[in-house]
Amino acid sequence: MRGDGDCDKMSRLPLGLIVAGLLILIIGGYIRINDAGESCPDWPTCFGEVHPFVSGEEQQLWWADNPEEADSRHDLDPDFTYDKMQILSEWLHRLLVGIVAIPVLWNYLHVRSRREELGEDMVGIAFAGGVLLILQAIVGYITVKFDNADWSVALHLVLAVCWISIFIWQWLLWRARTGSKDKINDISAEFALKSIPLLRQLAGAVLLLLVLGAWVASTAGGNYNSGCSTGFSSGWPKCYDMWFPPFDNMGIIVQMFHRIGALVIGGTLMWGAVRLREKVREYGTGDILARFVEAGTGLWLLNMMIGGLYIITAGTDGFIEILSLLHLIFGVSSFLAVMTALLICRVAVMEPINTEEE
Repeated sequence: MRGDGDCDKMSRLPLGLIVAGLLILIIGGYIRINDAGESCPDWPTCFGEVHPFVSGEEQQLWWADNPEEADSRHDLDPDFTYDKMQILSEWLHRLLVGIVAIPVLWNYLHVRSRREELGEDMVGIAFAGGVLLILQAIVGYITVKFDNADWSVALHLVLAVCWISIFIWQWLLWRARTGSKDKINDISAEFALKSIPLLRQLAGAVLLLLVLGAWVASTAGGNYNSGCSTGFSSGWPKCYDMWFPPFDNMGIIVQMFHRIGALVIGGTLMWGAVRLREKVREYGTGDILARFVEAGTGLWLLNMMIGGLYIITAGTDGFIEILSLLHLIFGVSSFLAVMTALLICRVAVMEPINTEEE
């Protein structure tokens, strides 16, 4: 049953967790572009310390005492040490994951105490948020243990966006049950049911390419970023100055697979946005869904340009890595925009608007 329109201030709690999740994800992206994922080689401590202020000499001493924990870069260069920002960013990332566990637990306990009002399903959603956080911590440990293996990096990203999505769902459902005047939830259950299959396909397609992007960025130490060369035309939009290069090495295969996937999914998003807008005109409801999908499509197309710029601007000193971070942020934002549209539909089915109830 929908609420009476009065705002429940506690409904801002999952909204705060969404913001925290985005912050943790961005810091995680910063860690990746700065090759800091192994800057704290042990877990949960950092070079055996609970603080991030570890000098180069202390790092060398720790590695001497723990040779089995040495990562690939230390193996290649025994004199290698991480700088302060690399260690601080990884340590801060872990700290935030630990701190956010407190509001996640509070969120679950509060929803559980109001289960008759908010519903058993919301208790389940809040519980799932806690489980996903624990899984994220475990995968974080695995990522460090396995020297930033590409599959663990991709899994880390998938769990992060799923965790954020869980709290978007909870926030929308909470607002629907305690503040029904929100326009974001004001669509019919009939329209929502007809839109869910399309939105599932779009969200799944975007998530698939996010995983592929994480694979490209982390496989072979990130060397596949230049798998099609660099510079305008030769490196992008062409590959070694060819529109259809021979698939004779893994770098080209990975790059072309990623690019073709981006084009196909971009086209799918545009088709989906047009299709959804047609449904909005037909049913006279659901404009908010079309807006979210259109936003996701726009972000995706812009992100393709950012990906191209990343390759075009690469020089002898390497890539402009801030563009890689932007590439991640825009890709995730595109997914979350489409996922939000899907979750709005889920909430509309779970909590039909008052006119339908009457």
